Amino acid sequence: MVEKVSKYINQVELDELYREINNHPHQLLGMHKVEEGQLFITFRINASEVVIIDKKTNREYPMLPYENKGLYVVLNEGNEIKSYEIRTRYMDNTTVTVADPYSFDSLIGDLDTHLFSHGTHYEIYKKLGAHVMTVNGVKGTYFAVWAPNARKVSVVGDFNCWDGRLHPMRMLETSGIHELFIPGVEVGAVYKYQIRTRDDVIVYKSDPYANSSELRPKNASIVADLTSYSWEDKEWERKKYKKDRTSLRQEPMSIYEMHLGSWRKHNDNTEDGFYNYRELAVEVAEYVADMGYTHVELMGIAEHPFDGSWGYQVTGYYAPTRRYGKPEDFMFFVDYLHRKGIGVILDWVPAHFPKDDFGLSRFDGQPLYEYPNPKMGEHKEWGTYVFNYSKKEVSNFLLANALFWLKEFHIDGLRVDAVASMLYLDYGRNAGDWIPNKNGGKENLDAVEFFRHMNSVVQEKLPWAMMIAEESTSWQGVTAPASMNGLGFLYKWNMGWMNDFLEYMKLDPYFRQFNHRMLTFSLMYAYSENFIQVLSHDEVVHGKGSMIQKMPGEYDDKFSNLRVAYGFMYAHPGKKLLFMGQEFAQWQEWSEARSLDWGILGYERHAQMQQYVKSLNHLYKKYNALYANDCETNGFEWLDNMHPELSLVAFVRRGTTQKNHLLCVCNFTPVDRQNYEIGVPAPGTYTQIFNSDASEFGGKGNGVITSAKAVKREYNNQPYKIKLEVPGLSFMMFTFTE
Repeated sequence: MVEKVSKYINQVELDELYREINNHPHQLLGMHKVEEGQLFITFRINASEVVIIDKKTNREYPMLPYENKGLYVVLNEGNEIKSYEIRTRYMDNTTVTVADPYSFDSLIGDLDTHLFSHGTHYEIYKKLGAHVMTVNGVKGTYFAVWAPNARKVSVVGDFNCWDGRLHPMRMLETSGIHELFIPGVEVGAVYKYQIRTRDDVIVYKSDPYANSSELRPKNASIVADLTSYSWEDKEWERKKYKKDRTSLRQEPMSIYEMHLGSWRKHNDNTEDGFYNYRELAVEVAEYVADMGYTHVELMGIAEHPFDGSWGYQVTGYYAPTRRYGKPEDFMFFVDYLHRKGIGVILDWVPAHFPKDDFGLSRFDGQPLYEYPNPKMGEHKEWGTYVFNYSKKEVSNFLLANALFWLKEFHIDGLRVDAVASMLYLDYGRNAGDWIPNKNGGKENLDAVEFFRHMNSVVQEKLPWAMMIAEESTSWQGVTAPASMNGLGFLYKWNMGWMNDFLEYMKLDPYFRQFNHRMLTFSLMYAYSENFIQVLSHDEVVHGKGSMIQKMPGEYDDKFSNLRVAYGFMYAHPGKKLLFMGQEFAQWQEWSEARSLDWGILGYERHAQMQQYVKSLNHLYKKYNALYANDCETNGFEWLDNMHPELSLVAFVRRGTTQKNHLLCVCNFTPVDRQNYEIGVPAPGTYTQIFNSDASEFGGKGNGVITSAKAVKREYNNQPYKIKLEVPGLSFMMFTFTE
């Protein structure tokens, strides 16, 4: 028989199979209709017996070795076999019966490859990666990976002894996609792609589209099934899908920025002490809801190898980190928080990726995901590669990833990290180390187009999604719609305010009078973008000190300063974000390696600070003057900002009705001001609703009054005025009707 079938075997393809360079194995292996009937060809290593089994009749067809190098053949000249399995007995006497991987057609069509090559396959993650499915009645996993420069790609894993000879993949024409359906591979299987490069070097890569990964330091991908989770947040989703860009800006948003691995840790004598996503869900939801926050923002969820990167050097863009559990556990986390009324925002990193050998770097032996020229494709300061946004398949990888988290994990928004590093070709580079764009400028036009495309698609498909830019420069139109030549984000972190304000607060109160502009300048540009006022993790690490450490003065003075700082932040136009631990004035800087210092709440001032932030949050949500007009100029008016020698400011926040407008007064010196006169816009009673100097917050109890009556007398260009006792280092708020 061997001689009879040899005429049907392409010797070139067979030699390539033996040499492990065959990237079209289906042309050789599997079932082939020939003149005599059906020819079955398979490749088995260390087999003592190989048999074809007709699934309909259970008839067996022993296969014969061909050239004694692992190839087995059998010619069926009888009734047609429509469905078959291969039973293999190995030298160790184990037996495996499984359907033939090379008997299945491709599951990626011409439309898929066309859209992917044009950067518009918005659900490419449902095609590439590893997907558990049933094909022609056979259960298994479909693998597909983009590696256009590879000479050959094989799937290797715990199901084939990591032997790259056993499951070579088929390359689909000119798309660069390699694919293979492997019967019998189930959820939980561990795998990688073995890639033979054009330089004949073998590398082992994790799956860029994998939905799960091993816990570091291991780094293989794990087959997962995201469709098995049953969501229970239908009411949250129903309300969310009614929202859009306009309505979102009119809602309250107080964000608790979190790093899950260090929020709390188990004292269980393990190296990490990590809580599981499910444990975290219950504790985080209870704490955040009680504190009055509306959202959490999570650092470091996408899989990453190095804890010290905080999750900003990603290797698994489509996989929640294994540190805290499986993908379905993270789904539960989001689901549970939604059911408790808390939104979930993820930090997302499309700017760069690490150079780890198993990751995206030089994925198929060539610069694939990164720009090939290091003057564009490398951040030397960070030791990372830069995504090649000009390559459609790469921009598709990233754009689809954003949609993936928003749709498949019900995430409410993405905070895009390091936007400035993407926008500027000279970011972090010295003169001569970067390449100008085609117009001779320093703007990365590829990245600009990527942002506009991504945000336009998100706006069209998911108008409720909050796309937030961490952009540290004065780039114009970050939050302007893409249709107006903006980048299309909904919000931008107000990092200019953060830097100025923190520098101001660190000053001894005496010197603040000489730096008054650092306090007030943010209102000059407050409506140039849709801002979020942030006091983020970046400000409490690397020697910068915690928020309470930044404050000047003796022990109690520090707390008084921090209370007025938080009060000003909450009253300032813009949504709010505060990093975990700063709500109770953690003394230590944050470290990803240790838990927050929850024990410090046993000290009165820290417990009072926690209560203060809690009260601010609930106050913020109660009065829409603090959020409804964040993006409208009528939402804010200075009343008193021209007395730098006093370091005292007063202003109005206006809501959607004439009632419950707010007068806010901030005193940034420790000097009490008796009978302090403030010009106000309306007559009537100004009722105090908040005072940071209240004793319950650790203050001295000064300035606590029921109300103040406005008198008809022009003052500071206002038609009325009131007199107040303004305690030193205090923030006060009054309601009035206009």
